Amino acid sequence: MAKAKSRAVSAKGAAEFKSYITRAIPVSANLVCADNTGAKIVQVVQVNKFKGRLSRQPAASVGDLVTVVVKKGPAELRKQIFGAIIIRQKYPIRRLSGVRVSFEDNAAVIVTPEGDVKGTDIKGPVAAEAAERWPRLATLASMIV
Repeated sequence: MAKAKSRAVSAKGAAEFKSYITRAIPVSANLVCADNTGAKIVQVVQVNKFKGRLSRQPAASVGDLVTVVVKKGPAELRKQIFGAIIIRQKYPIRRLSGVRVSFEDNAAVIVTPEGDVKGTDIKGPVAAEAAERWPRLATLASMIV
């Protein structure tokens, strides 16, 4: 009999340590669009790579990739589906140093399917957790908190 391969072998160790951030932005939440694509308000319709539980509504946090629909903006962008990265959330984020960081709004930036930011400028601060996870986002950010 062949020995079954252990599942623990393929698991990632401490190299891929991601601090836990409370998922504070549920599906159907409206976010401020913080880039210069023209969109003003976007609505979360799906949280990509979300592993949930029966009857639990999918939710996202800072740095997560979500699928959004433009609710307010120019006519050619409205009702269009895009990918977006969440860069700010109102709910406090606890850092490993013990500091809690919260922002005054929930905001996202629209990205292309390849992962590049669609706009050329980001308005307002970007959470360090999002900038760390998405290097292309960090290059455009004017302020990282």
